[in-house]
Amino acid sequence: AQLVESGGGLVQAAGSLRLPCAASGTIFSLNAMDWYRQAPGKTRELVATITSDSSTAYADPVKGRFTISRGNAKNTVYLQMNSLKPEDTAVYYCYAYFNSVNYWGQGTQVTVSS
Repeated sequence: AQLVESGGGLVQAAGSLRLPCAASGTIFSLNAMDWYRQAPGKTRELVATITSDSSTAYADPVKGRFTISRGNAKNTVYLQMNSLKPEDTAVYYCYAYFNSVNYWGQGTQVTVSS
């Protein structure tokens, strides 16, 4: 099993990006799915989380700008990022715990230019 992200890239400030992440393979007990990010020289931080019943929570810096959602099949998670700022520049990682294992995606670079 694995998590695979896509959708990163270079965008101007105030622009938008949508990051998809899909869990594949044999999957048991997939509940919450999260997005983290890590900027250069900083520790990895939780950006947003969504539970199996679609309850959501966000880090303060992204509240009102980012939206996390799940696909109909529940094994896919999306991060819609609007009103992007240069300080959102980071590698974004998808995370989920299932099959009694912590899974991380490979990361996708998001760069916001001013």
